[in-house]
Amino acid sequence: MPPVDPSTAAADRRAFLAPGTDLVILVLLALGFASMYLPTYVSLAQRVWTSDEQGHGPIILAICAYLLYAKRHELAAVQARPAPWIGPPLLLLGVLMYALGRSQYILFFEVFSQIVVLLAIVLLFLGRPGLRLVWFPLLFMFFMVPLPASVVASITAPLKAAVSAVAADLLYDVGYPVARSGVTLSVGPYQLMVADACSGLTSMFTLEALGLLYMNLMNYTNAGRNAVLALLIIPISFCANILRVLILVLVTYHFGDAAGKGFIHSFAGMVLFMTGLALMVLLDRVLRVAFVGKNQRA
Repeated sequence: MPPVDPSTAAADRRAFLAPGTDLVILVLLALGFASMYLPTYVSLAQRVWTSDEQGHGPIILAICAYLLYAKRHELAAVQARPAPWIGPPLLLLGVLMYALGRSQYILFFEVFSQIVVLLAIVLLFLGRPGLRLVWFPLLFMFFMVPLPASVVASITAPLKAAVSAVAADLLYDVGYPVARSGVTLSVGPYQLMVADACSGLTSMFTLEALGLLYMNLMNYTNAGRNAVLALLIIPISFCANILRVLILVLVTYHFGDAAGKGFIHSFAGMVLFMTGLALMVLLDRVLRVAFVGKNQRA
């Protein structure tokens, strides 16, 4: 799209909104959004963000807010092309999702509805030109939406079993007295149960978010490269979680149960993310070579 003269963009907005009403409408939208979703954020802070599995939520929210704030000048200068046939139905859908989630205590609907509402507002006032500017922050916001418990359980169970099996086999192959019963590992006189936090779902979700943010900040636009990197983050997360379990089992075996549950337990989580990020950057370098000649910055 060619550069837009700010005076022309302002004239276009005045053609859609009555003169002098831009700030009033913006304030009303902000107040309406805050009145709807501040209680939701209170619920998240009290019920969800305090857990290990969803502790990344505030970070995701802060990043989304910054990404939207960084686009403020481009949004102010964009040539508005409102989409009145798409915006209102989406807004109605978002409000209905919010009402259902809030009244029935379905946090997934309640939190996800804000993405739909924001999408509808952008389409209603700016149209597709505005959506091109804010699509990534809206997509990134999905990573702060708490998944339904049934979905989490159905994914976590096989992941825990797989992580336990691989970790037990690796330790046994190098001579450690380890046995496995389901997701419980017995090593020497100690027993360790692979918890949900060690299953890989949480780290997979967080590393996927970091991977998408990394690609956005690096300004990669090659769809093939981005898709490959996003998909390979899943096995990267799985391998990083196996490393975390191995560290905890070895520390417990050599230094006792108290050591495995103390600082080392938290440190193993840091190792997981450092390993995941290192593997992601390494993979990015490999993909840069594989996609040479195909718009490398893209």
